[in-house]
Amino acid sequence: MTHQTHTVEKIGGTSMSRVHELCDTLFIGDREGAALYNRVFVVSAFGGITNLLLEHKKTGESGVYAMFSNADNDQGWSDGLNRVAEAMRGAHAQVLDHPADLAAADDFVRERIEGARSCLIDLQRLCSYGHFRLSQHMAVIRELLSGLGEAHSAFVTATLLRRRGVDARFVDLSGWRDEGEHTLEERIVDGLRDVDLTREMPIVTGYAQCTEGLMREFDRGYSEVTFSKIAALTGAAEAIIHKEFHLSSADPKIVGEANVVKMGRTNYDVADQLSNMGMEAVHPKAAKMLRQAGIPLRVTNAFEPHDPGTLIDEAEARDPRVEMVTGLGVYALELFEQDMVGVKGYDSAILEVLARHKAWIVAKTSNANTITHYLDAPLKTVRRVERDLEERFPTATLKARNLAVVAAIGRDLSGLKVLSRGLAALEAAEIELVAVQQTTRDVDAQFVVPRERMDDAIRALHRVLVEQRKSAPRLAA
Repeated sequence: MTHQTHTVEKIGGTSMSRVHELCDTLFIGDREGAALYNRVFVVSAFGGITNLLLEHKKTGESGVYAMFSNADNDQGWSDGLNRVAEAMRGAHAQVLDHPADLAAADDFVRERIEGARSCLIDLQRLCSYGHFRLSQHMAVIRELLSGLGEAHSAFVTATLLRRRGVDARFVDLSGWRDEGEHTLEERIVDGLRDVDLTREMPIVTGYAQCTEGLMREFDRGYSEVTFSKIAALTGAAEAIIHKEFHLSSADPKIVGEANVVKMGRTNYDVADQLSNMGMEAVHPKAAKMLRQAGIPLRVTNAFEPHDPGTLIDEAEARDPRVEMVTGLGVYALELFEQDMVGVKGYDSAILEVLARHKAWIVAKTSNANTITHYLDAPLKTVRRVERDLEERFPTATLKARNLAVVAAIGRDLSGLKVLSRGLAALEAAEIELVAVQQTTRDVDAQFVVPRERMDDAIRALHRVLVEQRKSAPRLAA
C-alpha cells in the first residue's frame, strides 16, 4: 500500500489516566483546523482497570477473570465486576466535567458491565451441566473482559474531545454484541471503513475481537499488535507510541537524571533486545509488523509534545556505541545431567516444558552436560517447571537461583570492548559476576549478577560504557 501522510499513535494506560492533560499537549495543543486530523489514536484502558478485569500484572492479584475461573459461586467475581465499574466511574470522573458527558459515560459503563455480568452468569449456569466445561470457554471470557477497559477509555476520550471542539469518533473494535466473525484485518477495515482521516480523529480501542484471538497469542501485549496492524493496513507515514518518559540510556531513577542520555535514534534490532529485557518499548510481534511494512516507529513522551522522542527504523549506527544499560530480575534454572554429553533431545524437551508454562526466556547458556535458562517468570511457575523436568529427567540435578541479567545494548558494539570494560567496572564495584555472554551479532552484552546488586551493576556499567563516552568528543549518532 502506498504510504499516506497520516500517523497511527498509541497511548498507554498510565498516560490515559491523564487524558485531560493530553488534550493540552498531544490531542490538541497548539493545533487548529486541519492540523488536528490525519491522526489515528489507539488507546489502552485507564491505568489499573485491566488489572482489575484480569489479574494484577506485577503482583498476580486476582481480577474478575481469575476469580471467575476459580469460582465455586458467583459472589467473588460479581463483586470484582462491581469494583471495576466503580474504578471506571472514578476514572472518567477525573477527566470529564460536563454533566451530560458524565451521564453518558456512566450509562456506557453500566451497559457494558451488566452485559458482561449477564454473560458470565449464563455461562456459569450452562456449565453446571455435565456436557459443558468452563475451561473450554475461559479464553473467550478473557477476551470479553479485556475489551471492556479499552472500550471505556476510547468512549470517554472521544466524548472529551468532542466537548473540546474536535471531530473525534469512537471506533469500537471489541466486537461487543457482534454476531459475526472477523479476522483482525477485517475487523480493522470494517471499523475504519467510512472514516475521513482529513476531517475526523478516530479514537480506537486497543483490543480487537477477531478469529485469531489476540489474547491467546499476545495476552496483554494485544493493544500494540492492534496499533501496528492498523498502521500497516492503512500505510501510515509513521507509527508513534506515547509514554510518560523518554527512552534513555538507563532508568534515571537508578543512575540519576543528569547522567542519562536520551536515545534519539535506534533500530528495530535494539527494540527487540529491549523487549527481551522487559522494556516495553514495543511488543516484538508489533515491531515485526511495522518493520515488514517499512513503517518507522517513534517513541515519545506524551507530555512533551515538541520533543521528537526516539525514532526506530532500519538505520545503522554511524559509530559503535552503547545506547542503553538495563537490567531484569530472573531465575536461573540450571539442569545438570552427566549423561547429556553427545545426546540430543534435552534442549527441545526443556523448551517444550517452558513453553507449556509460558515462562519467558531472557537468555540461555549450555555446555557439555549443563543447560541454564534465565527466566522472567514468577517463582511458582519456575517450581512447576522444575517438577515437570524432574519427572522427565529423573537422574538430572535441577537448581534455581534468583539472579539478574544486566545488558548493555546498542546497534553496533563492535570494537568497544564492552565485555572487558564491563568486567573491570563490576570488579571495581565489588559486584560478584555469575556469568557473562556476548553474541556474534554485537548488539548486546549480558552480565549475570546477584539480584540484590542489579541496580549497582547498572550504575557501574552505565558510568563506564555511557557516561564516560558522554563526556568525551564523539561523532553524531
